[in-house]
Amino acid sequence: MPPAGRYLLDTNVLIALLAAEPAVTAALRAAAAVFIPSIALGELFYGAAKSGRPEQNTQAVEALSAVAAVLPCGAETARRYGELKARLRSRGTPIPENDLWIAAVALEHDLTLVTRDTHFAALPEITTLAWS
Repeated sequence: MPPAGRYLLDTNVLIALLAAEPAVTAALRAAAAVFIPSIALGELFYGAAKSGRPEQNTQAVEALSAVAAVLPCGAETARRYGELKARLRSRGTPIPENDLWIAAVALEHDLTLVTRDTHFAALPEITTLAWS
């Protein structure tokens, strides 16, 4: 089980943060350490680029990434991703690819994943929490 108060934020929680949802901003203030997976940052940049206000939304994502601790994917992340994907495939319970990479980052760094997605329940080795 990850140490208390150390969180990895999933894309849906980051979107809520950018929207200044009170539950998310309050939980963030109480956290000991918060990290963003580079995969989620890529999803945010994609969302900004395809939005109706790409310049404004890209600036918001850039501002977030400038003050956040962004965790990249490396060889260890890739190893954990491969193990998770193989286990899910053998059980017939796939989850979206990007979420699998995010789960691998959470495992690698021993972080609680803050998400609103229920499909992470297919990965009992991942500790999840919802800030809703």
